[in-house]
Order: sequence, then structure tokens, then C-alpha cells
Amino acid sequence: MTDEEIIRLFAERDESAPEEARRKYGEYLKGVARGILRDERDAEECVNDALLAAWEKLSSVRPASLKAYLKTLTRNISVSRARANSAGKRRAENDASPYEELEEVAARTMTEEAPEAAELAAAISKFLRTRGETERNIFIRRYWFEDSVSEIADRFGIGESKVKMTLKRTRDRLAAALAKEGFLK
Repeated sequence: MTDEEIIRLFAERDESAPEEARRKYGEYLKGVARGILRDERDAEECVNDALLAAWEKLSSVRPASLKAYLKTLTRNISVSRARANSAGKRRAENDASPYEELEEVAARTMTEEAPEAAELAAAISKFLRTRGETERNIFIRRYWFEDSVSEIADRFGIGESKVKMTLKRTRDRLAAALAKEGFLK
């Protein structure tokens, strides 16, 4: 079934829509959630929640890409679940999620003129284009693909401490670049 047909089913409130979306993208979405949560049961629940959210929203929204739309819903729900799971718990530095690491940058007060998501994404992309290939790829592997520090170290043939230091320095440079662009105070 095509994405347009599935979107039409959602728009028409056809009860087969979530199952058709699961059939086409379920394993992909579960992989996204599992990459964030590292727990099979939580990942499955997040996919279910994402499909429920799609059921509630797709009657009025027409996404350009169903796959990207469902991935975004799944990612956001998974991040919220990961934060809830770790609330009040102390975690070892090695166990920190990619999102907890980036909160260091995001926690800074945004300026009054809150940027549109597209503007912020463009600023981050612009920043990443100024970085060396290895630094950029390490950053992307960690924060887009949610690879663990050890997976990145193995992929690039470097030590985990070098990966951590590269990520820390890149986050610091990103914060400075976003401040210079007026996104952070």
C-alpha cells in the first residue's frame, strides 16, 4: 500500500490505517525507538503511541512524507519516555543518552525571538558543514543515529575517550555558534 493510500485511510478515519502503517513501517519505527530507549517493550509501546498520535492528527494534517512524519512522532515519544524513565535516577556518564548530552546546549535560555525549527535546523546544518569530516560524522552518528559511544569508537577505529572529547568539544562549539547566530543568550 502506498503512503498516499495510508494517509487517505487515516484522513477517512478508517480503522485499518494504523495497522497498514505498522505493516509498512513498524519495524523501522521500532528500530528508531529501540535506538533511543534500548528496551524492546518500551520501543513497542512508543510505536503504538506514535500510531495513536497519527490516528488523532492525520485526519487534519497531510504530511509530505508518511515515513518521516511517523519517525518524528516515534522519536519524540521515545525521547519523552527516555526522560521519564531516567527522571530522578543518577546515571553513569557512559549511560547518558544522546539527548541528555545535548540538553547542556539546549538548556541555555533561548532568546525572546524563539527561532522556527527550520531556522534552527539550518543553523545547525551550517555549523556542521564547518566541521571536519570525522568530527561531523561522529556528531551525526551520536545525535541523529543515536549510536552509543562504543559503537562510534568501533566504527571510526578510535578510543571511547576520544569520541567523548570530540562530542563535548563539538557541543561547546555548537553552543557558541548558536549564540553568535542569536539563538542562545
